[in-house]
Amino acid sequence: MITAFYHPESSPPMLAVPVFSSLVPAGFPSPADDYLEAVLDLNSLLISDPPATFMVRVAGDSMVGAGIGSGDILVVDRSLAPAHGDIVLAIVDGDFTVKRLHKRGTRVALIPENAAYRAIELHDGQELQVWGVVTGCVKQFRQVGR
Repeated sequence: MITAFYHPESSPPMLAVPVFSSLVPAGFPSPADDYLEAVLDLNSLLISDPPATFMVRVAGDSMVGAGIGSGDILVVDRSLAPAHGDIVLAIVDGDFTVKRLHKRGTRVALIPENAAYRAIELHDGQELQVWGVVTGCVKQFRQVGR
C-alpha cells in the first residue's frame, strides 16, 4: 500500500554531504580514516530524470526481503521501461502495489519479497499499469530531531 506521493523540486539546491573513502564494515568495528574523499549530492545520487521522478511512502511488509519496509520512501522513475526483475510501482485492478516484476513470454506476475504473501499472477480481464521503476529507497532508522 502507498500512503503518500511526493515530487522532487524542479531545481533543488545541491545538498552536499561528506563521503569518506574508507569502507565501514558492518561486522567488527575498525578505526575510521579521517580522509574525506569527496562530497555527494543526494539529489544527483537518487534522481537521474527529475521531471519523470516522484517518491512514494510505503505501508506494509510485502517487500522486506528487498530491504523495503513500512514507512520507507521509494524513488520511482517513470522514464525507465520496466524489465523482468525490476521492483515496480504498479496498479492492479485499481490498487497500488510495490512488487518485483516477473515477465516470461506473455505471462506477467508481481512477486512479493516476503514468503507470507502470494504472487499476483495476472489473468485475462485484469488491468495492470506500471507507474514506474523503483530506483532507490530512503530509510530512516531514527527520526531527525529526536
